[in-house]
Amino acid sequence: MMNISLNKPIIFFDLESTGLNIAKDRIVEISLLKVHPDNNKESKTWLINPTIPIPEETTLIHGICDEKVKESPTFKEISETLYKFIGDADLAGYNSNKFDIPMLVEEFLRANIDFDITSRKMIDVQNIFHKLEQRTLAAAYKFYCQKDLINAHSAEADTYATYEILLAQLNKYQELENNVEFLSEYSRKGKKNVDAAGFIRSNHNGEYIINFGKYKD
Repeated sequence: MMNISLNKPIIFFDLESTGLNIAKDRIVEISLLKVHPDNNKESKTWLINPTIPIPEETTLIHGICDEKVKESPTFKEISETLYKFIGDADLAGYNSNKFDIPMLVEEFLRANIDFDITSRKMIDVQNIFHKLEQRTLAAAYKFYCQKDLINAHSAEADTYATYEILLAQLNKYQELENNVEFLSEYSRKGKKNVDAAGFIRSNHNGEYIINFGKYKD
């Protein structure tokens, strides 16, 4: 496998958090891999006390609970060390442009550190993945059924292709149960939406909350 061509260091990083709200949630773990132009590598990982409770549903995803981080440093306490380790490096991650980088910037701001990203290059591996591996119906039909979708965007061809794809998914993935109730719930992508459009959902307390815009959550 080839090495990435670098003029200055680049940091691949990932973080776990208390949730997905960039402004309100906090980092509970951060791991960084610093790759230098000569291909030498350094890595650091911190568990972080977010100073706010970690919701149970979030712990179920990443396995980090309040007890696990209660003796860990806060972000502010490691912020100077973290800032120096990153230096002027470019940044890379998976879904990092939408989530990890904005979350990191927010945490640095709360620690009174101006983490300037305007001079850094940012590589989002997820975006590259999605651009090169299409998420169209035709691409799904080719992937699951090994067939080209003839007359794509005709309602009849698309309908039959969708049916065949679901049959192939049921055959491919053991975790999928072959019943409509399960498949309907699985199709909701983890959001407990109350309405079909996803504008209203229920939170972990079973309360109905707004899922978009100024009054989200």
